[in-house]
Amino acid sequence: MTILQNKIDFAVVLRVKRANPNGDPLNGNRPRTDYDNYGEITDVCNKRKIRDRLLERWIAAGKKSDGNEIFVQSDDRKEDECKSLRARAEAGLGNKLGSPQTVELACKKWLDVRAFGQLFALKGGKKTKKGEENEGDGDTGISIGIRGPVTVQSGFSVAPVDIASTQITKSASGEDTKDGKRSSDTMGTKHRVENGVYVFFGSMNPQLAKKTGFSDVDAEAIKQVLPRLFENDESSARPAGSMEILEVIWWKHNCKAGQYSSAKVHRTLTVKPDGGIELASLNELTPERIDGF
Repeated sequence: MTILQNKIDFAVVLRVKRANPNGDPLNGNRPRTDYDNYGEITDVCNKRKIRDRLLERWIAAGKKSDGNEIFVQSDDRKEDECKSLRARAEAGLGNKLGSPQTVELACKKWLDVRAFGQLFALKGGKKTKKGEENEGDGDTGISIGIRGPVTVQSGFSVAPVDIASTQITKSASGEDTKDGKRSSDTMGTKHRVENGVYVFFGSMNPQLAKKTGFSDVDAEAIKQVLPRLFENDESSARPAGSMEILEVIWWKHNCKAGQYSSAKVHRTLTVKPDGGIELASLNELTPERIDGF
């Protein structure tokens, strides 16, 4: 496969309607907002959904060992018996894990490692008197970092969002009580964004792609899943149809360094609170507009 030859910038415009796009576990799982009440979806959340769609794509292709496997899988979606990333790394790389070949082999095997990078934090064993390894105090281990060429930003709403909260009663008690009455854990609160349009940006860097082997084919795979980012992502917090990709904007530069900085490219996009889009023109850089699924 040909290593990525052209810098790429992209933007994803989405609508949230009566859903919780990204709850904050430190704030009662309320939808994330900044101090000005603009809604936020973290970059980690966005990459999680990209990984999930790429994993489904790999499964649909018959789980071929063609380098399109996904390393960071959600527990509720994982396609193996590995209980941790360490276990998956050991299963995939065997005794090569921790060797000078770790980066090369990991990038060849896992698409998300080639794209987003990965940190392999490995415990180093201290030798005991009997020659056995001990993972106790003082064990620093080693870390092998891989810097990926694909960066994804957090998404923000284009206008302040209204958050509604609803008190709910669960169907059953989770804990026993001495008097036999329903316990306090049967009560709860659900939060949602009533209506909001969000946008997040990303970029693909050919210089870093050369280090991980990220190819034009890999870039095309991400391009194909972005319009379907919320398919198979339904939950109680995000009912089917409440999260919608409106449009994906794809800028492909004519060189590795890019004709313009990513900041200048991203500023050409104006998104209105109703979801309307305006694009300013840049000389010899024509964006491709892709409708959401």
